[in-house]
Amino acid sequence: MKTCRVCNGELKKTIIALENMPKSAQLFPEKKDLRKEKGIKLSVYQCPYCGLVQITDKPVSYYKQVIRATGISEEMQKFRKTQFKNFIKKYNLSNKKILEVGCGFGEYLSIMNKQKVNAYGIEYSQKAVNHCKKSGLKVSKQFIENEKYKIKNAPFDAFFIMSYLEHIPNINSFLRGILNNLTDEGIGIIEVPNFDMILKKNLFSEFILDHLFYFTKDTLKTVLSINGFEVLECNSVWHDYILSVVVKKRKIFDTSYFYKQQKSITKQINDYIDKFDRKTVVVWGAGHQALSIISLAKIQNKIKFIVDSAEFKQNKFSPATHIPINSPDMLRTEKINAIIIMAGSYSKEILKNINEKYSKNISIAILKEDVFEVIR
Repeated sequence: MKTCRVCNGELKKTIIALENMPKSAQLFPEKKDLRKEKGIKLSVYQCPYCGLVQITDKPVSYYKQVIRATGISEEMQKFRKTQFKNFIKKYNLSNKKILEVGCGFGEYLSIMNKQKVNAYGIEYSQKAVNHCKKSGLKVSKQFIENEKYKIKNAPFDAFFIMSYLEHIPNINSFLRGILNNLTDEGIGIIEVPNFDMILKKNLFSEFILDHLFYFTKDTLKTVLSINGFEVLECNSVWHDYILSVVVKKRKIFDTSYFYKQQKSITKQINDYIDKFDRKTVVVWGAGHQALSIISLAKIQNKIKFIVDSAEFKQNKFSPATHIPINSPDMLRTEKINAIIIMAGSYSKEILKNINEKYSKNISIAILKEDVFEVIR
């Protein structure tokens, strides 16, 4: 069974199969090799779950290296210079540490290095690394093998990866490896060939074994999202051949306020209960929120019982705190001084019910969401 490299969904059928295709884009046979050299069948799949178009074959032998055509055009140099300058200005990256993942011979890193940043690069090819170092670039021979991989000089404030991601078979662990070498505010540029354009123009010749993935805007966003990145921008650039996204490391929610709120609510509830004789207070509501609050506020030994109108909960006990759950009828036969309503959106209806059917001498408080209010 063939499975998606990203979501592990089953790849059931090809969307296109091309015969006698080149084995790779970079291995050119010599005359002596021609008798044995043959084309391959290239099968392309689309995951029915995450939607990503991909090739399931083993990657080419040199997939860890970045191989670009010798030099880059004057037009491309101008484009990159403007792109990097705008990126640095927009996201306040002056004097920050920026990493190029897969820098090749430093074609783009050298342009970034001329900006007001502290630029670094990693590259698998030792020949390329040596060339970069001779050119005065800060480059080390590294490849992100897994999400725990440590990059020299990390953490980085930003990164960029240009037309390289589509070559990487272990794409999830690769992206998470980048993520884990960034600062908390880490940001980056990721560029891949634009499959939206390939579809629009029916460019069947764009399929090649070197490229394991073919990203649309939607599938690129999906892959980046499940690997810890928020997509801030997504644009087609360079005559629509390239998808260029700006991403940010996803923040972990600050839940410290939850503890403050828990402490505050706990105090208010206990202060209220302590005004009455022991075991003369009940809670109306056996929903999950009420059950949690009773447990967290540690009031199980202070309240007499829990009231709930749902018959399937009655004559049973609350989980964790083991408080009896009774019918509202018990409010007429037991000595009750106070009721705390913990029933979320039903609280108003329950208050009306209590006012109409039960003693006016019973004190009432309502806990709704994050507000504890004494009604009478």
